[in-house]
Amino acid sequence: MPPKYHRILLKLSGEALLPEGAASGICMKSASHIVAEIKPIVDAGVQVGLVIGAGNIYRGATASAAGAIDQVQADTMGMLATVMNSLGLQSAFDSAGMPASVMTSRNLEGVAERFDRRRALNHLSKGRVVVFGGGTGNPFFSTDTAASLRALEIGADVLLKATKVDGIYSADPVKDKNAKRYDTLTYLDVLGKDLKVMDATAISMCMGHNLPIVVFDVFKEGNLEKVVMGANLGTVVNG
Repeated sequence: MPPKYHRILLKLSGEALLPEGAASGICMKSASHIVAEIKPIVDAGVQVGLVIGAGNIYRGATASAAGAIDQVQADTMGMLATVMNSLGLQSAFDSAGMPASVMTSRNLEGVAERFDRRRALNHLSKGRVVVFGGGTGNPFFSTDTAASLRALEIGADVLLKATKVDGIYSADPVKDKNAKRYDTLTYLDVLGKDLKVMDATAISMCMGHNLPIVVFDVFKEGNLEKVVMGANLGTVVNG
């Protein structure tokens, strides 16, 4: 059976790289787990773009809200932290013998390529995973919005939001045992119910271009491949 999606944008939180039991840091074992989940779909011919957050290193929004630093500076620091995570993932891909390129939203000569849509598409067409670092390159925008932006720029068939839970719930299922899990939602449902699975700007961008979003548990072995092959996993958000 051929994959349901030919080209995907996978959005990971920075916490996906956390060492077990730690509050911060980059664990290459965790990075290798992510790579192992991606390898089967690349082998199946799926083109993979990836955006990762930086919550395992630095949260610009948290620092700004605490008044420790102004938001523009804090967001810039957060964007640089996503580049660190991107380079960590690239090393994990290298170790697995998988070609991967890091493209960043700002010039970081000698560190990574500057994002260019045509070059990104060329990398993808050659079977390389492309890790997009640096967010959108602008403050006041989250990595969720960066994921939506890059997904649209590369013409992804779907945006896959990888989480630690098996979909979108009406409330935090860890804190509320009565939280309801949704199989499907519309973009307007997510915005109207303020479900916070992604920020409003990211959801609105996907809605404006009818880009479906699938929210699923990436930590359960094989789930990513199942989603890409069309299995009914997680929560689907569309029009």
